[in-house]
Amino acid sequence: MNIASYLYRQCLLRASKTAIFFGTTPWASFEQWGLRSNAIARRLQKLGLKPGDRVLLLMVNHPRYLELVFACWWIGLVVVPVNFRLHTKEVEWIIQNSGAYTGFVSEGLACTALNGLTHQITIESHEFLELLDVADPYNTLQEPAVLQPDDTAWLFYTSGTTGRPKGVQITHRNLLSMGLGYFADVDFVGPDDHMVYAAPMSHGAGLYSVPHVIAGACHVVPESGGVNAQELFELGQALGPLSTFAPPTIVNKLVQYVERIALSPEDCAKVFKTIVYGGAPMYVADMKRALLVMGPRFVQIYGQGETPMVATVLSRQALFNQTHERFEQRLASVGVAQSPVLVRVVDSTGSPVPAGQTGEVAVRGDTVMKGYWKNPSATAAAVRDGWLLTGDVGVLDSDGFLTLKDRSKDLIISGGANIYPREVEEALLTNPAVEEVAVVGTPDPEWGETVVAFVVTRRGYESSREQLDAHCMELIARFKRPKQYRFVECLPKNNYGKVLKTRLREML
Repeated sequence: MNIASYLYRQCLLRASKTAIFFGTTPWASFEQWGLRSNAIARRLQKLGLKPGDRVLLLMVNHPRYLELVFACWWIGLVVVPVNFRLHTKEVEWIIQNSGAYTGFVSEGLACTALNGLTHQITIESHEFLELLDVADPYNTLQEPAVLQPDDTAWLFYTSGTTGRPKGVQITHRNLLSMGLGYFADVDFVGPDDHMVYAAPMSHGAGLYSVPHVIAGACHVVPESGGVNAQELFELGQALGPLSTFAPPTIVNKLVQYVERIALSPEDCAKVFKTIVYGGAPMYVADMKRALLVMGPRFVQIYGQGETPMVATVLSRQALFNQTHERFEQRLASVGVAQSPVLVRVVDSTGSPVPAGQTGEVAVRGDTVMKGYWKNPSATAAAVRDGWLLTGDVGVLDSDGFLTLKDRSKDLIISGGANIYPREVEEALLTNPAVEEVAVVGTPDPEWGETVVAFVVTRRGYESSREQLDAHCMELIARFKRPKQYRFVECLPKNNYGKVLKTRLREML
């Protein structure tokens, strides 16, 4: 088993078909992609790399990312994708922990030599172009190496919000199960489809290449390398309806752009086929607005690095079935278990709890990680009897729909009562003056913890503690109301759109 074998298959089946666009410009056919990845792979072997060795990718979104990922897999190397926004010291810690001694970096990130790398290659350099010399008659398209299903393909480092990040080992079996599950539960993909990378490829978005390579679809990398709503719409208008993965922050930017230029849902259907969202909470008010403005374009997935993209799915049918008696409840959920996994909610002993009762979300199946790299104690704590304990608090209803309450570490206990920040955030976001909000707990000598809301006020509106207090009184219990409101210009976020609640607690 080798995920690169699916690219090899497309090289044979669709050799001349454009496989990668850089903006609207064709970058490579499937045959060219395969030859480039094959050429890089063989030269990496000449550098002394062997199956199982780790290769660091510190890059902005670029077509070379796809070529390098599949080059590594072609000969059984392990890709170590790194968030390019990390501090140099954080990157060097990942280098040291992973044992990677070869790394590829984007030109703008190459101003500092990274300690620990024997070979640091800039993708725009002459050295890289020599690796890519497909004109050398020595280069012919060879079959990818035969690997074991549980060989590691992707060593992804968690965000490290509670200490040093942990390296999540994702195998070829994990990736294949993820890809096949995408077809079964998320979206049908065919050779005429176009996947655009609107989120960092060093995170989950990069793994969406797997199902789209299996299907022989096109891959589109925006020239800006970033996220620009206008650019995405122009790409869709030029290349046909696009599919993409986007965190809620990007979804909201797309919706705002559509409202600004006054497109109809029918217009949006010509630009976007499917927008898969996840990675952070999507609030009910925001999704209602998105459905109204853009139509049934959306599918929600819930997963995490330890089970990439795969835990539950909220289908476009469920999202758009407004006549269902439980529509509001389902809109607030993350859907039902995806085909490759089982999902349950458990108590502190790991035993399943009845429907309607809150507990920790657990996932089991062929997408669950091999384990944490060189960290058996963390692996033993996270995976018990084959079940991944996600650290997320949730509740299953009688139909199997999972609703997330919060991360267990974000739970606020005030006066002995449990308060889930997301419930308070959902209530505040229904106020038209609130653009964004994040709720955290802060220590209190009398109550243990009290609720604090950080609020971004919508342009053209005014908001006050008294106004928001009165609003909360209409929607949630008195004890859940924030005791403090902090009005801020913006919320601190990582480059994937997640609000950094650790930063908010530091601000307090």
